[in-house]
Amino acid sequence: MRKMQDATAFSLLLLLCLSSLGVWAQNPKLNKYEFGEGLEFSGEDDYTINLRGYMQPATEVKEYTANDEADALTRMRFRRLRLRLTGDAAQQRIDYRFQVDLSGSAEVADAPNEFLLDAWVRYSITKRIRVAFGQRATPTDNRELFMGSNTLQLVERSRVTSAFASIREFGFFFDARLRMRNGSYFKPYLTLTNGDGQNVFDADFGGFKIGGRLDYLPFGLFTNFGQYRQGDVVREQAPKLVVGAVWNKNFGMSSRRGRGSGDILYLDDEGEVLLPDYTKYGVDFMFKYRGFSVLGEFHASEAEIPEKITTRVRNDGSTSNTFNVDGEQDVENYVKGRMMLGKGYNIQAGYIFKSLISVDARFTYIEADRHSFLNNGTFYNRPRYYTVGLSKYFDYDYGVKIQGSFTYVDCEEGTNDINGAGNPIPGNEWIARLMATISF
Repeated sequence: MRKMQDATAFSLLLLLCLSSLGVWAQNPKLNKYEFGEGLEFSGEDDYTINLRGYMQPATEVKEYTANDEADALTRMRFRRLRLRLTGDAAQQRIDYRFQVDLSGSAEVADAPNEFLLDAWVRYSITKRIRVAFGQRATPTDNRELFMGSNTLQLVERSRVTSAFASIREFGFFFDARLRMRNGSYFKPYLTLTNGDGQNVFDADFGGFKIGGRLDYLPFGLFTNFGQYRQGDVVREQAPKLVVGAVWNKNFGMSSRRGRGSGDILYLDDEGEVLLPDYTKYGVDFMFKYRGFSVLGEFHASEAEIPEKITTRVRNDGSTSNTFNVDGEQDVENYVKGRMMLGKGYNIQAGYIFKSLISVDARFTYIEADRHSFLNNGTFYNRPRYYTVGLSKYFDYDYGVKIQGSFTYVDCEEGTNDINGAGNPIPGNEWIARLMATISF
């Protein structure tokens, strides 16, 4: 499997390079440049490529409500530093994307810091049906993962995304766009992936992951790809709404939520790898009209634990037959306690004035199952998040913007400080963030 994935990755990169060279070999010219939308070059026979990127310097200050002595925790970093190349060969009905991140920061908390983000090629079977192969963001996550990172209403994505999303996967991605006679649209999506997250070129544990999403747009398509961008910068002149339902199942998962391969392994009596199945499902919507926008999401997860698991593999490679839960041997609930199991609710709304100043607010609630890693005192065990934000956009293409936000976090008893060697948190948390986005 590793050799196959290495060869596939190399083939994708080679195809991207050859496609791009095809443009330059046919009298290329700079077709247009739009601030925030990048440089577009075109050649003969309708070949085009687009080069764009953005950087997001950010600072974060964290404090605790009952902390009268210790200093606030401050962090400054490049939140994202991305470069993206896309190409389109219209006559061959092929397009592609290649995107990297040079910042070393993860997209959301607990995600791996990866250099390669997107590397996929897509073929248009018809004008309405397409299939892509490679690594990309999956449509079977919650709706917020549809949104470009440089278009977010608030500085960070919601905790629902952090808790449940696999973010990017490697495999096949089918999508279609079906227009009804009344002007509404259905957008079905179907995926078949390795279920191990992004950049997995080592041994592949477990089976595949299948998933699907169905979106309904009763009032037609959003303006300027607004379905995939937060905030109603274009101020939709007619109401726009998308409602969706999503489901996916990972057959044999070896991580907490499907972001890695081999992170958590179990064995049967014969020493063969035996892994739990992991199912996620949810519903979501987004509404935009004249500067006002609302995003709502519900996402949940469940697990099926094989009865024949007898052994667990420790991080150092050694094995153990103990599955201690509340002083008793309990294989099923021990395994569940290492997975992201529960429900998440996220609702956020905002209004962008004609001056391109945006006021936004968000409430996120995480309801953990009794046996779930969502109860972990260091990384989670924080059920409620209240966020308000203020942003200033300097153009209509997300070229430059400055954002600030303030988040208040309810902490359950037993919650620890992730930056303080696991020390108990005195009270609840508040987090202030400031970030600038500069695109080309």
